[in-house]
Amino acid sequence: MLKDMKTHTHLKPGQKGTRRLVEQFGDKLLCVRYRYDEIRQVRMKTVEIVVDERPCDPNMRHRDKDIVAVMVPFTKIALRDRLKAAGGRWDPEERIWRVLFGAIRNDAELVERIIKE
Repeated sequence: MLKDMKTHTHLKPGQKGTRRLVEQFGDKLLCVRYRYDEIRQVRMKTVEIVVDERPCDPNMRHRDKDIVAVMVPFTKIALRDRLKAAGGRWDPEERIWRVLFGAIRNDAELVERIIKE
């Protein structure tokens, strides 16, 4: 359905044509779009609103193919073994492990040990 539609107008809150929606949604309103469906020959007004907001650390967004640095003390043998099994490599100069994020993304204990670089 969306592939058949074209977006003609993109309005930010406060622009002409958004007053009632700003009254309805307040600060949660992000934008208003007018879409045209050529097949059904209709025009639709859509809104984008914020439904959830949480604090996050934007530096901790990693893709699966990113190599991340992980700090694991020498005494944590089980963690070191999990890093080795995930394909991690020890960097003796920096004294950290380097591993693909995708290999450890489901291991919360290792993910929380990622160093911000």
